[in-house]
Amino acid sequence: MARITLEELNEMDDEDLDGDEEPMDGEEQNRLFSHWEAVASTHQVMLPQEMAGPIVEMTQHNQAREPAPYTTLSQHEKCEEMAYEERLYPSKKWACITTRELKYEQSISMGFMKLMRYICKENSLRRHLGMTVPVITEIHLNKEGTELLQDVITGYYLPEEFQLNPPLPVDPEIQVIERAPLQVITRVFYGNTTEETILQEIHLLWELLGSTDNVLHETYVVATYENPGVPNRRNEIWFIRRAN
Repeated sequence: MARITLEELNEMDDEDLDGDEEPMDGEEQNRLFSHWEAVASTHQVMLPQEMAGPIVEMTQHNQAREPAPYTTLSQHEKCEEMAYEERLYPSKKWACITTRELKYEQSISMGFMKLMRYICKENSLRRHLGMTVPVITEIHLNKEGTELLQDVITGYYLPEEFQLNPPLPVDPEIQVIERAPLQVITRVFYGNTTEETILQEIHLLWELLGSTDNVLHETYVVATYENPGVPNRRNEIWFIRRAN
């Protein structure tokens, strides 16, 4: 069964994420867990009891989320509105995990769950690493472009202070890798990220771009920045330029 995602556990409401509060007592911890059980239920996922500790850990370490660095190469408008932009992400280290559940939503839930534990002390430093944005999922389409394949790679950008010596994951399924420089065409979209909405956004961006041979046609990235509970939350679809 799918579980609550790392996005939801890390992008909590301001009232629940005051890092200056005193350590939580049992009643406060129960209230917080119940709150996120309710959030999870709206997405038809289950929040297991063993996530109570990481939820409290993430709440007590509320801080600004460090963005993955990039350079804007170009911006393109349509009808006087931003249609898409092209960026270059430098080679950096990311903690990644591959999941293969029946549904996309289940895969990202399982992947985020494991990555959250890595962020919350299940690493060689035994310390909280801090949250970054965006959380990315690399997806693959069938040859017809009509559905997502089961393999989903979820990635967490390691904060700059850990780039030279990344903390090792306790979970053997998580790998810290150095991703090659990535040139992407990005388009912002708002709302939930489901297989249906992702396929729709891919189709819309292809319509804007037209035919192009130097963009991958079967591999894409979904980048998420905000809590799924936020109305019209910000996401991006990334098209990947072929390496020269």
